[in-house]
Amino acid sequence: MKSLILILLSALLVPAAPPAAVPSTGGVDAERLARVRPSMDVLVQKGEIPGAVMLLARHGKIVLHEAVGYRDLENKRPMQKDSIFQIMSMTKPFTGVGIMMLMEEGKLSINDPVENYLPAFKGQQVGERPAGGGARVLRKPVRPITIRDLMSHISGMSGPHGAWADFYQRMDHGLAEAVEAYAKEPLEFEPGSKWQYSNTGIATLGRIIEVVSDQPYEAFIETRLLKPLGMKDTFFFAPSARTERIAFVYSVQNGKLVLAGPKTLGGDSTKYRPGSKYAAPEFGLYSTAADLFRFYQMMLNNGTLDGKRYLSKAAVDVMTMPHTGDLKAGHMPGTAFGLTWEVVRDPIGLTTLLSPGTFGHGGAFGTHGWIDRQKDVVGVYMVQRANDSAKNAFFQLAGSSVVD
Repeated sequence: MKSLILILLSALLVPAAPPAAVPSTGGVDAERLARVRPSMDVLVQKGEIPGAVMLLARHGKIVLHEAVGYRDLENKRPMQKDSIFQIMSMTKPFTGVGIMMLMEEGKLSINDPVENYLPAFKGQQVGERPAGGGARVLRKPVRPITIRDLMSHISGMSGPHGAWADFYQRMDHGLAEAVEAYAKEPLEFEPGSKWQYSNTGIATLGRIIEVVSDQPYEAFIETRLLKPLGMKDTFFFAPSARTERIAFVYSVQNGKLVLAGPKTLGGDSTKYRPGSKYAAPEFGLYSTAADLFRFYQMMLNNGTLDGKRYLSKAAVDVMTMPHTGDLKAGHMPGTAFGLTWEVVRDPIGLTTLLSPGTFGHGGAFGTHGWIDRQKDVVGVYMVQRANDSAKNAFFQLAGSSVVD
């Protein structure tokens, strides 16, 4: 009896074990990850965003996939994980990958002049405005623009202008006709001398894909990337069977979210680009978070997914290294531009918790995706209302959840 009492007393004197930590999955802290959804819900409740879908993957496995808010605010139709978004400029890297695939087949070089493939660019001029104002003075550039210039946004191409100024709302001409019109516009500056984001430059890449592959741009992207990657909900022209899942685009008026009107890119989002003939290599894709994860994971895997190779590691490396030198480039502080990818040089501001060398791209309506090779992370943020504070919240919450 005495020995039993001693055993019980000694047990009471043993310090209590600390509470068990919330387990991590794939090197991601589950407790920190659990902060994402309620934080984004607050932004919906405040009316900062209509709704969003967030996805985070580590070591090739999805560790977070959540939907909050509404895809149709007026009718309270909830956002779903498989909701479809206009990803706008997130289309550009697909076009860039298409160019690199053709390069690896020996069908072009990214150092080639654009005029080698598109004769409309022969004789293109630079138009400079006099210091005192007035009409632009046209002259021959020192060198013609190259495919690499287009991919890194240093070509000097701008627009659309003139009769084509509202073309991105109408989308009522094909790619070949549109690029023919873009080629007639003078360059804004000497190729390679400045960085200026160029939608028409990326459209021109799409037209080069058509000429070199001898098939429509959208057919090339679909057969060479979308279908093989299993991106079943990604397309350029919305099929009627999918429109029910497409999220509407919103803007802010008088402090409230309202449906964006017909003057927005792609036109009225509730009409799904009726009569569109333009695939828009610069902004045309619709997609889901899960589909984009597959494309980004392929890039993170150095060009492979599920045993199939799409690009060599060398091509991925070339695409995701800075190509803009000391030029001020990119949309976020501390970034440069690669070949259709924005690349983090100095992680500051929005990219504070991302590793140097992280690459990705955003879209006009607030969507964003990134690939952090050092941390083996893919992040996708899907929304249809541009709001940097909301995007930053997800960037920081996701970044802080990585624990090794």
